[in-house]
Amino acid sequence: MNAAKAFLPLAVSALFSGLLACTAATAADAPKVVVSIKPIHSLVAAIMQGVGTPDLIVDGAASPHTYALKPSNARSLQQAQVIFWVGPGMEAFLEKPLTSLGSNATVVELDKAPGITKLKFREGGAFEPHDDGDEPAAGENHAHAHGDHDHDHGEFDTHLWLDPHNAKAMVTEITTSLVAADPANALTYEANQKTLNDKLDALDAEIASTVAPVKDKPFIVFHDAYQYFENRYGVRVSGSITVSPESIPGAQRVSEIHSKVADLGATCVFAEPQFEPKLINVVLEGTSAKSGVLDPEAATLPQGPDLYFDLMRGIASSLKSCLSAQG
Repeated sequence: MNAAKAFLPLAVSALFSGLLACTAATAADAPKVVVSIKPIHSLVAAIMQGVGTPDLIVDGAASPHTYALKPSNARSLQQAQVIFWVGPGMEAFLEKPLTSLGSNATVVELDKAPGITKLKFREGGAFEPHDDGDEPAAGENHAHAHGDHDHDHGEFDTHLWLDPHNAKAMVTEITTSLVAADPANALTYEANQKTLNDKLDALDAEIASTVAPVKDKPFIVFHDAYQYFENRYGVRVSGSITVSPESIPGAQRVSEIHSKVADLGATCVFAEPQFEPKLINVVLEGTSAKSGVLDPEAATLPQGPDLYFDLMRGIASSLKSCLSAQG
C-alpha cells in the first residue's frame, strides 16, 4: 500500500514531464517562417496560430519604401524555411537578399497568388506619372485598369492587401505553402484558414457599411496607395500628392494639387504617419479642405493576427470621420 502511494506521485510527475516534452517538441517543430511587411505578416500569423509565430522584417513604424535590411533580418532570412513577401514592386530592398540569404528557403511571392486582382498605376491628371522607364502616352490614365495576366515589374500597384478579396487569395496561397512545408500541422493551418476567411468576409461587409454614407465625397491622398480599397468600396480618390512617398514632389506639382483641392470644394487631404509631410499644409492653405491620416502599411499598429483587421477598419473610420465633417 505504501509502495503504491509512493508510486502515484512519481507516475504523475512522469506524465507531466512527458506532456512538457511533447509541447516543447511541437514548438521546436514549428517551421521557421519570415514575412516582409506587417499586413502580410498579420495574415500569416493568423494561419500559424497554434503552431508558431512568424518573424517580421519591416517592423515598427518603418516603411518598405525606404527600408534598409538589418543584420538581424539577414540572420532570419538565412534561417528561414519559408519566406513570404508581396514582390519586388513593394519590397525592392529584399529582391537581391532573397537570392542569396534566402536561397535555402521556399520564397512565396504573393503578388503571383492565383485569384489576385491587379490594378495598373494611375498616371496623368491628378495622379503623378510613375518613373518606371516607360513614358506614358499623352493624357494616358490607367485608373481602374484590371489585369488577370502577369505584369512586368513596376507596372501594377502593389498595395494588394487593401481589398479583402485579395487578402483571401493570399491566405489560400499562404496556407498551401505552409501545408507543403509542414504537413504535420496541415489540419491546424486549414482550420485557421476557414476561420480567417469567415472573418475577412465579415470585415468586407462591415467596411462597405462604414464608408457607404461618404463614398461619393472626393478626397486627396498623400501617395496613390488606395486603389484596391477604392475599387472595392467605391470611394472617390481624386488625386495624390506624390506617387513615390520617398520622393518629395516639386513646387509645380504641389501647386497643381492645391488647385485640384480648391476646384473640388470641401474635401479631405490625407497624410500618412510614416512621412508626415509639411507640404500637406501647403496644399490645404486657403481652401476649406480638412486633413486626416491614413495608414495603408500599418506603421502605427502592433504586429500580430489582428493587425490586418485594425488596419482596414482604421482606413474606413478615418475616411468616414473626415469626410462626414464636410457636411
